[in-house]
Amino acid sequence: GSRVDSIMLVEEGFSVTSVDASDKMLKYALKERWNRRKEEAFDKWVIEEANWLTLDKDLAKPADGFDAVICLGNSFAHLPDFKGDQSDHKLALKNIASMVRPGGLMVIDHRNYDYILATGCAPPGKPARSKRQVGSQGRPSSAPAPAPQCVPAPVFQQVPSLLLPAPPGGLKFRLSYYPHRLEAFTELLKSAFQGQCQHSVLGDFQPFQPGQAHTPCYFIHVVKKTG
Repeated sequence: GSRVDSIMLVEEGFSVTSVDASDKMLKYALKERWNRRKEEAFDKWVIEEANWLTLDKDLAKPADGFDAVICLGNSFAHLPDFKGDQSDHKLALKNIASMVRPGGLMVIDHRNYDYILATGCAPPGKPARSKRQVGSQGRPSSAPAPAPQCVPAPVFQQVPSLLLPAPPGGLKFRLSYYPHRLEAFTELLKSAFQGQCQHSVLGDFQPFQPGQAHTPCYFIHVVKKTG
């Protein structure tokens, strides 16, 4: 997911630094950069290994910080609550926020876990993840609406483990997520910026108002650093 976002930004002419703690994800990004190395933008694409919990040590930032830090694709929900008090979440968000220059933006998302926790199902619909996909997922106005379905919710983290015991049926593992609620995650973000920020929320990249008719699949937080 973040590899796709990085590639899109590089193609649009932005100066991009991409980080990941996963060797597999880094391999994919490095392969893409190598395959397109003759393009100047890709030749200058910076790819580093870094961990959110040690980001201040793993990544050298520009003097004042980056213009924008983007963490999409429900990536942050993969970080477990190792100690049971969300201290690792707070540390990671503080480290990420420290990379943003004054006046810069942080964009981070998570699935609509409020809805999933209340219903046991994922919200209906499939939001566009990037500009490339906008318009390709639309349905002709004359086509019938799909029948509502209950998509099983992901396995939520109850224990500090990313690899859960193998269930029957041949599956080797199940992914574990921390189910961030909208209000609680908003407070975590504001705390990471020590209150020196302007915060807004989008639902599937559209303006969001609590109680609106459309149920978003994803919440996207946009935070502008003011201090």
